[in-house]
Amino acid sequence: MSIVKKRFDVQVTTEGQLITQTFELDKNITTIKGILLTSNADDLLYYRGSQRIEINKYEVVPDNYESKLLMSGINLSPNQRWYEVGDLPAGNGQVKITFTDRIDTRFTFDTYRVSLYLNCVQQD
Repeated sequence: MSIVKKRFDVQVTTEGQLITQTFELDKNITTIKGILLTSNADDLLYYRGSQRIEINKYEVVPDNYESKLLMSGINLSPNQRWYEVGDLPAGNGQVKITFTDRIDTRFTFDTYRVSLYLNCVQQD
């Protein structure tokens, strides 16, 4: 077994947009240990973003969970940046994210990318 990081991207192209996307994990991924959100525009993600995340049809993050609670700062070791979910079985291998860009007048909207990272156990 080995630990691998998987990345899935969501493009936010419209202010106030609601996006639902489903991604497939590799068949040899057995367990999810942690999740992390990043963006090419961290300030927009931090202040405007919320989401729901499901893995194998199991709700890991509930509706309207603020993105800032799944982000980490640069002052942490890379091994401490994950939102730990225990040993969540990958099951059917489907990862579903429903992302919402909430309008916030403190920041001018611009197109941005949201990246969902998963810390996974892979069967070799």
